This record gives sequence, structure tokens and C-alpha cells, in this order.
Amino acid sequence: MGTFHVRCRIENTVDRKKGAIVPKLLVDTGSEYTWVPAATLEKIGVQREKKDTAFVMANGQQITRSVGFAILRVDKHFTIDEVVFGEPGDLSLLGARTLEGLNLRVDPRLKKLVAAGPLPAASSERCLPKIT
Repeated sequence: MGTFHVRCRIENTVDRKKGAIVPKLLVDTGSEYTWVPAATLEKIGVQREKKDTAFVMANGQQITRSVGFAILRVDKHFTIDEVVFGEPGDLSLLGARTLEGLNLRVDPRLKKLVAAGPLPAASSERCLPKIT
């Protein structure tokens, strides 16, 4: 598929004026979470809400990191999500959960994010076709 990066604005959930631009997040649909350098998250006041969360690296190594909550903006799309406090040596990643919250999908041919379209919704009994 190839790789590509996106520019993302990260904001504090309580005070949206506290924000920072992350110029290059690697789009990684294989990562559940979005990883942002801890220094960036700390600078805008994102709190470590979950400490010592266990993760398994691609090579099988287990590590722990802290996780907090932030607003993430890519172009005109935004969502609130859990973000990992990345340590030195960690990649900065835009993960699958954030992509789903942004309602964006990867266009592998163009190597960019595109709108995922209408969101699926549950239908009520009145909307279901009658089976006889």
C-alpha cells in the first residue's frame, strides 16, 4: 500500500485554545491508537489518564505507555480520542480508531485520506421490510 503522513492539530479537550500542530503523523491502520510525542501532549496540558497501558510492538516486544484524551483535527475533520504519550524512539502515528472517529479512510492509490461517506446506523423495526 505504501506509506504517507498527514498534518494534524491536537487540542486539549478542556481548553481548545491549547493546541499544537503535529506536522507529520504516519497514517497506520495497523495501529489502534494514535501516538503523539509526550512533550507535545504535555505542552498543551493533556493529562495522563491511563498509566502503564500495555502495547505489543510489531516485533512482539511488550511495552507500556500512558494514554490521555485529546481532540484531533485533520483538515476540516475532527474527533476526540485516546492518544498515547510517545517516548523518544516511538513513531508518531495516526491510528485506526482516530481514522474511524474522523470518518476518513485511506485511498491507497492516491496515498491520502478521503471521506468515508455516510455512517452506518441501526434501523428501527418500522424501517425493516416486512417478511411474510
